[in-house]
Amino acid sequence: MIIHQLIRHHIRHGADSGFYAMQSTDAIRWLNRNGVTLGEGCKVLDLGCGSGVFGIALKDLGCEVLFADASNWLPEDLEDASFQSIDIDNEDVSQLGQFDLVICSNVLEHLRNQTQLINSFSKLLKPDGHIYLSWTNWLSPWGGHDFSPFHYLGPRLGPALYDRIVRKPRVLIPFENLFPTHIGTTIKMIRARQDLEIVRVAPRYYTELAWLMKIPLLREFIAWNCAILIKHRAAE
Repeated sequence: MIIHQLIRHHIRHGADSGFYAMQSTDAIRWLNRNGVTLGEGCKVLDLGCGSGVFGIALKDLGCEVLFADASNWLPEDLEDASFQSIDIDNEDVSQLGQFDLVICSNVLEHLRNQTQLINSFSKLLKPDGHIYLSWTNWLSPWGGHDFSPFHYLGPRLGPALYDRIVRKPRVLIPFENLFPTHIGTTIKMIRARQDLEIVRVAPRYYTELAWLMKIPLLREFIAWNCAILIKHRAAE
């Protein structure tokens, strides 16, 4: 459980590289515990990589990592890293190839067409490959991101009141670069795919309490961020 560590770090240092490194390190431990083999010979796609913190951690373990995002925000010391520019919302991600592991961390809530991405997952995976999908669900305490907790007033009224009361600039705009997502709906979309199998579902920053994700309505509020491990199901 790292939620308390993340909150303490964020208060002291903000969302710096150390903050995201803590998240990726904990997620890698969770992947290992759930049977995902990492290291040499593991081909990884960090889809929607941002500054690449997750992919860097996997690269340090010996994985072969392809970083992919709309623009290259990787640090200068990764100038020789494999990077592919792609608009995840509007381009076919299957063009990136096939991988043993696809990391899609904190991307889903920023996509207009979330179904399109989920329907493309199996095309990105080798046989027995895995997807690590995590995102901040809308009804979580951080669902509105930079205007939380005003998002509980709705995606239109919430940010409007935030702007009037708080008067701080914000980057995210509902229905433009932030879209309401729900755990139950996302799980249903994945389960509707015969070529995908859900291995585990857990609240990302306190995976020890995975049993909470079995409670349909409650999980939407108590999961600060939802993590789903998905496996490619071979055709019968």
